[in-house]
Amino acid sequence: MSDLGFLGLGTMGRHMARHLQTAGHRLYLRGRNDASRLPPELLERGAVACHSGREVAERAEIVFLMVPDSPDVGAALFSPDGVAEGLSPGKIVADMSSISPIETKSFAERIRALGCPYLDAPVSGGEIGAEQATLTIMVGGDEPTFERVLPLFRLMGKNITLVGGNGDGQTTKVANQIIVALTIEAVAEALLFASKAGADPAKVRAALLGGFASSRVLEVHGERMIRRAFDPGFRIELHQKDLNLALAGARALGLSLPNTASCQELFNACAARGGAKWDHAALVRALEWLANHEVAPEA
Repeated sequence: MSDLGFLGLGTMGRHMARHLQTAGHRLYLRGRNDASRLPPELLERGAVACHSGREVAERAEIVFLMVPDSPDVGAALFSPDGVAEGLSPGKIVADMSSISPIETKSFAERIRALGCPYLDAPVSGGEIGAEQATLTIMVGGDEPTFERVLPLFRLMGKNITLVGGNGDGQTTKVANQIIVALTIEAVAEALLFASKAGADPAKVRAALLGGFASSRVLEVHGERMIRRAFDPGFRIELHQKDLNLALAGARALGLSLPNTASCQELFNACAARGGAKWDHAALVRALEWLANHEVAPEA
């Protein structure tokens, strides 16, 4: 049994922490603001609520973070009474948030200067993957630290890859989010086309799942579009954040990512209509507004 810290117990983090606890590890928890936001089911099973990130780091051997954005990670690590103040040499920080690769390298350097290894280990798979422990985990860091934490990653995910050094895990996650956004847009266009042409979009989706167009996005998000099931899931505002990282990185590298930019505009249109917290499959609504036609009737 290990003493593990976990900061960020939201939509995905609470499931990830639960898998660690179920495997017999002792958890020290800190929510984004205070203990009242911690999942009661974890506390009832023996997890310890901590008053600060510093306390978490003092009591845990490995500290996991799962918070929304780069500033949240920076605050959790380096604010007064943050994680960095409670670390001692040899303890490990594993950030599983999806944030800027550039800022990740800076965070890692500051933590390593304290004598503590750092892993950036963002995930893909959404709430379903977190709940079922089937997340894809993309890791940046040194191999000995990766091997030490790998048994814990395996409690939360299935496809776990050490990509390279610090920052490379986050770069991989940005690439993942580009592919997911473009695939959601493609599925939305296809189902909208089928529906407008008079075909049953549910039957079209079923047929496509047996061919080369099949994908996890068509399977899961195609069904969401047809059923109008847009409760997150993975919120549009978070995918906007990830595509902002992609587009900012592209500018820094001198790249053009035209279809990524188009998907971001469709997400922006949803957010402008009050949909920032819709599931990202609701991107289809922006295309439906342009077509004045819905893939399926709203309930």
